[in-house]
Amino acid sequence: MRAVTLESVPSTPAVTEVDTPRPAAGELLVKVAAASLNGIDIATAAGYTQAFMEHRFPLVLGQDFAGVVEALGEGAEGFAVGDAVFGVVMKPFLGAGSLAEYVTVPAGHGVARIPAGVTTGDAGALGVAGATALVSLDAMAVAEGETVLISGASGGVGALAVQLAAGRGAKVIATARPGAQTDFVTGLTGAEVHVVDFTGDVESQVRAIAPDGVDAVLHLAGDGAALAALLRPGGQLASATGLTQDDVKGHDITVHTIMGSPDAQILTSLAEQVASGALRVPVTATYPLEQATQAFAGFGASTPGKIAVSCS
Repeated sequence: MRAVTLESVPSTPAVTEVDTPRPAAGELLVKVAAASLNGIDIATAAGYTQAFMEHRFPLVLGQDFAGVVEALGEGAEGFAVGDAVFGVVMKPFLGAGSLAEYVTVPAGHGVARIPAGVTTGDAGALGVAGATALVSLDAMAVAEGETVLISGASGGVGALAVQLAAGRGAKVIATARPGAQTDFVTGLTGAEVHVVDFTGDVESQVRAIAPDGVDAVLHLAGDGAALAALLRPGGQLASATGLTQDDVKGHDITVHTIMGSPDAQILTSLAEQVASGALRVPVTATYPLEQATQAFAGFGASTPGKIAVSCS
């Protein structure tokens, strides 16, 4: 099958031919229709993940997927051949990813059915970013009337978090670059979003909107300690970049170090919100599998939102 692979790290991803995987006991074989890029894919290609995760070469990249169940491994339950599914590859090693024509995934975790009203393309870009955004807001218990600062709002996680926070009735302050990124962020939801220029004096801009500090900070980019100083006493900070409580000593705040856990309940909740129109998957560019190298080049550069890959 065709797949986006690495022969070593660090190196540039390439589309190559590799063996089609077979489902082990308890696994599903999914024929992938759509996938998307995430920060871990970029970090893996750059060699940053090798110190803390096993790498198996040729390493197939990708975590998000959407497609159709092609076969069941022995004892796999809850799904049938032909089911339209989506989710996140959850394995204890890197190398059997979803940027490919086929992927195997455990039937019991990280996979759910695609509900009516959700396109395969949207489902294939929802799992990692959606779960991270939702788990972060839940950890901080963001509620109606609170003020939340989302640092890194133009990325995939941030774009979904802006919508989810606004949907809870929170006042949203978001960081973005002036111009196209700001237009992208303000267009994510019908609710008002206060955008601050992350290339300028973020503190003074945020204080002008929330003089007494914000209730919660979602740290996806930028200086976490500086963002923590913008919280009111007793505030909450969720970091998807590894910030811990020890990094903000001296601040009367609580830090949640986030690892998104895309179980079936979370995936289904997100997909149902997409189906109802309450949540929009921010796919802004889609590449065919053969052009995946260009997709990687565009990640984090000028393209906001999610970059998708069509694998069928």
